[in-house]
Amino acid sequence: MQVVTLKVGFGEIMKISDIVVDLFKEAVIYLPKDVKDALKEACIKESNEISKNTLKAIIKNNEIAEEKQVPLCQDTGVPIIFLKIGKNINSSEIIKIIEEIKEGVKRATEEVPLRPNVVHPLTRENFKTNVGLHSPFINIEFDENLDREIEITAFPKGAGSENMSALKMLKPSDGIEGIKKFILQVIADAEGKPCPPIVVGVGIGGTADVALKLAKKALLRKIGERNKDKEVAELEKEILKEINSLGIGAMGLGGDVTALDVFIEIAGCHTASLPVGICIQCWADRKASKKIKIDDIEL
Repeated sequence: MQVVTLKVGFGEIMKISDIVVDLFKEAVIYLPKDVKDALKEACIKESNEISKNTLKAIIKNNEIAEEKQVPLCQDTGVPIIFLKIGKNINSSEIIKIIEEIKEGVKRATEEVPLRPNVVHPLTRENFKTNVGLHSPFINIEFDENLDREIEITAFPKGAGSENMSALKMLKPSDGIEGIKKFILQVIADAEGKPCPPIVVGVGIGGTADVALKLAKKALLRKIGERNKDKEVAELEKEILKEINSLGIGAMGLGGDVTALDVFIEIAGCHTASLPVGICIQCWADRKASKKIKIDDIEL
């Protein structure tokens, strides 16, 4: 990821809202280095001339976005935040942190700018700030390895790939083969809609909601970063190979590279259940993170 440059003047106290603005700016303009490298490698591997040219266009698009300091895709997504909270941070501080994150998203929508994508689900009224009715969507996790520190990850999620998310409550007897069959069917049905080459997050276990949350969390990994469980890691590699054998290719135009990677996260589940959630990320696998010492900022 790129180094975040905070827009804070000399002598000013840093605020979380400042950091959130910069994280979203980084996320929507700069792809992480691992994703850039994976796209370049995909371009080298691709034998289909149309898909190869499409990958070249994607790479050029990213270079222009950085040069002109504009978002690399017109869909800057909905604002998702992954927030890790360390030890010795009290509840009133956590409430203030969340308030500051919301303020940061409002400012980022205007200053970056982010497209105001968040609307009322029924009336379709646009909130204009990407804040409202639980947005931004903040996933909180407590991390004992952090002491009076927090880690904020901005994860803008576009609709084209998000609309291809899927959940299935498999029978335990379906086993690994059933899991693979479901994943491959979802990717085959999606074709070019999620703007491949894609990154696929899979959550296995838990309950229905947990499986989908695990699938999204899996997308925080770097390309090539395997699950620490060896059996799961092998399954990731096997499914990636099978997805790329589907021949969907860049933007669904046919070819060798349909997915850049597959990440799987697992959780314990009921003896009678086997939930599998799938969350797909488009080629614009955007995210940006920063660790912050609470005592260095204004709350």
